[in-house]
Amino acid sequence: MNVFFLQVIIDSAKIKDSLFRAMQASASAPKVSLWDLLEKGGILMIPLALLFVIAVYVFIERILYIKKASKIDENFMNVIRDNIVTGNVTAARSLAKNTNNPVARIIDKGIQRIGKPIDSIEKSMENVGKLEMYKMERNLNILSLIAGIAPMFGFLGTIFGMFQLFFKLASTGEFTIQSMADGIYTKLITSAVGLIIGLLAYIAYNYLNTQIDKTANKMEAASAEFVDILQEPTR
Repeated sequence: MNVFFLQVIIDSAKIKDSLFRAMQASASAPKVSLWDLLEKGGILMIPLALLFVIAVYVFIERILYIKKASKIDENFMNVIRDNIVTGNVTAARSLAKNTNNPVARIIDKGIQRIGKPIDSIEKSMENVGKLEMYKMERNLNILSLIAGIAPMFGFLGTIFGMFQLFFKLASTGEFTIQSMADGIYTKLITSAVGLIIGLLAYIAYNYLNTQIDKTANKMEAASAEFVDILQEPTR
């Protein structure tokens, strides 16, 4: 029994010594900054950085535009209803014309067509709605493109890194950790960065599409309400 406890004590001491050495090795290991790490990716980091900047710019520009387009006064349609029902079409047109959002522009087109058949009014409003959707969706295809090609640049970095590795091996004949590390750095860093940029662009693209769909629902609801207003009896 004493031998057993003695063996346990010896093993515990060995484990503590191993942990202490590991901690010392970790503390003495050279620290690499994020910038230095990205530099290891090589020349392919330049197009990846450009794609990232473009994606960020497009996302910020589009989200600001869509947020502005989605802001609609809750009383807007109530005021339009009151003016049209009371026969004050001029006031309704003035309100719609001076309100800067897609819903107001659709309603403004409908007010301009008052007196024509309902089908004609709905068609005119639908055309304006399509134009407003085009304005909100503009440049979204850039995010979709970046989501697709950024990982491709990363995979190209993988090929470039392997080529760099085997070229050094073939030209020098030296098979060292250092020669392998350079090629593996390029391979892993470009692949990781490309995938991250592609993932961020994909998330941004879908998020913006969701916001556009919400605004489109508001536009459709306002159009349907306007058609109902036209069919109400005047006071």
